[in-house]
Amino acid sequence: MAFSLPPIASLNSPLLDQSLAVIREYLPSPFPVLEAIDRRIPVPFKQLAAEAPLNRLFATAITDGEFDDFEGRRIRLEATGGQPGITIGFWAGRLRVLEGPGEATIRGSLNAFKTLAERRQDPDQLFFQRQLVIEGDTELGLGLKNLLDSLEWDLVIRPFTFSRKRR
Repeated sequence: MAFSLPPIASLNSPLLDQSLAVIREYLPSPFPVLEAIDRRIPVPFKQLAAEAPLNRLFATAITDGEFDDFEGRRIRLEATGGQPGITIGFWAGRLRVLEGPGEATIRGSLNAFKTLAERRQDPDQLFFQRQLVIEGDTELGLGLKNLLDSLEWDLVIRPFTFSRKRR
């Protein structure tokens, strides 16, 4: 029998809200742990995990030359707090995961990146509300934001699904 747990956001109850507030206040930030994990994962593993899905997701746009203006450029996406993060570049007709800083950095909460990826909110609103921030070469960062906003793509990040076997 398979069942899916509902997303926490859909459970509207005062008790849940209070519990989450206590957790946020008293539990340490997960970012130091995520940073430690991120530093220990070699770049080739990150490349295996991210490059193929990114290139499939944007295959039509890459073929149509939409990413050509980004040839040889590096953009870093970082969760608030500096880590974890990923630097992405475009070389020889492919999106690549790279090591090191980017010419531009787009920084925000994991939730803001999820909202952007799922296209649930206008990207300009996320930037105007300072949920996402561009640092460094802002022209490069805005160019990527505008490109992603103009493309037709669909990404849905689903909550974990659990299965239970009957014995």
